[in-house]
Amino acid sequence: MTSSGKWQSGVLALMFCLSVAGLGWPSSAMAEGTAVSLPVETVADYLYAMIEADREVYTKHVVERMQIKGVVVASENWEEKNTLPLPAQFLMESGRVMARKGIGVQYRLISLWPINKRNVARSEFEKEGLGTILTHQTKPYTGFVKEGGTRYFQAVYPDLAVAQACIGCHNSHPDSPKRDFKINDVMGAIVISIPVK
Repeated sequence: MTSSGKWQSGVLALMFCLSVAGLGWPSSAMAEGTAVSLPVETVADYLYAMIEADREVYTKHVVERMQIKGVVVASENWEEKNTLPLPAQFLMESGRVMARKGIGVQYRLISLWPINKRNVARSEFEKEGLGTILTHQTKPYTGFVKEGGTRYFQAVYPDLAVAQACIGCHNSHPDSPKRDFKINDVMGAIVISIPVK
């Protein structure tokens, strides 16, 4: 499947999750009055699971595999060099595609040690979430925030080093403020924001 097809599949899966949660579009297959309602925390967990699954597959079965075989490389300046995006860039780009859909759901990477300074925590909530998931990795840091007049449920999930490609990039990058990551270390977080009424 092409990366474009993969992003489209991810968007379709997200639309399904949102529809089931009553946050997306109504389903013509559902009879009147039989809509299923899920807690926003569950919707966020579903979104996180899908994002992490897509990212892990991309990291292990595309980037690492293709680089080991010498077929193609992933690089930081992938657009200019016509290479694959790095796994973190793949996630950030898919988050930008999601934001352009106009449904209000957003996700992005943040870190206490970002290589790209745009990936710093933007709010006190995100800063506290980053600190909390370092010691409590089994559940997200969650809460409600208000941004630009809109109320959001936000969940901060640990972003773990799942592959050698992640560790190698972060530990050797000249702009990396931390260079001793190991497999399964928390490298940062994935923040998911869902608009709520």
